[in-house]
Amino acid sequence: MHNPPRCTVRRRGASLLMAVCLLSLGSCTPDQLPAWLDMGAAKVTHLQVSAPEGCDLVWSDEFDYEGLPDPERWRYDRGGHGWGNHELQFYTESRSENARVEDGLLVIEAHRETFQGNGYTSARVLSRQEWTYGRFEIAARLPSGRGTWPAIWMLPDLRKHGGWPRAGEIDIMEHVGFNPDTVHSTVHTAAYNHMLGTHQGASIHVPTARSEFNLYAVEWTPSEIRGFVNDNHYFTFANERLTDPDADFRHWPFDKPFHLILNIAVGGSWGGRHGVDPEIWPQRMEVDWVRVYDCGQP
Repeated sequence: MHNPPRCTVRRRGASLLMAVCLLSLGSCTPDQLPAWLDMGAAKVTHLQVSAPEGCDLVWSDEFDYEGLPDPERWRYDRGGHGWGNHELQFYTESRSENARVEDGLLVIEAHRETFQGNGYTSARVLSRQEWTYGRFEIAARLPSGRGTWPAIWMLPDLRKHGGWPRAGEIDIMEHVGFNPDTVHSTVHTAAYNHMLGTHQGASIHVPTARSEFNLYAVEWTPSEIRGFVNDNHYFTFANERLTDPDADFRHWPFDKPFHLILNIAVGGSWGGRHGVDPEIWPQRMEVDWVRVYDCGQP
């Protein structure tokens, strides 16, 4: 099995910006610093990582532009029908209040506002490109507060492959605001899904999930799916069809192209289990970059 070495995570913080300010101005006052640089709070950090050894970068968005997400790379899901989970938000399309690129980051932002009959708005952006197997890396900082439900995940074309959960789902990262700084990686199939209470996944405590950027990743091969936060491998889902003659697509539907999805849901069957705090909005998930690697076949 090809199992490339983990990338090495290095952090760069707000100290560089502070140094530039001091050199150019001689001193810095609060009004000369960006709002996010609160010297009494945890500092925002961006991630720099080395490419996984033996892997080739095949797709990325570094968000080195301004405006709406690049329409050649991203599209939107739109609507406010609950999305199968009793969610409260309306997902908008090409609306900068909910999805935009600014200061080198993709910002997905949920607002408390009346829109198309819903009490909240947010965005759910999908990659136009799809892949079968690879390493998928996303550097992100998560929102905070009861009722937030950010997710970084993958689906195939449900219309072509029998709908959910038959078609499969790969959750790279989920976080629910009532359980702060615990992130989850999960898979759903016809045999293993939350509707049956049989879904397969794992959780890990990430103390900086909401204050810093962390690397969320999966490695997907024909034999297994592996979940990571930074350099920590904490979840593995094996392909039972390789070892069990009775296993079939219900146990491993992960042999077709999947696309990436990034979103913040509001409330819902899981995210709203302990209610939604009406005073925390807006809340945002910030994404420094998204990278997809071909690491060869095992």
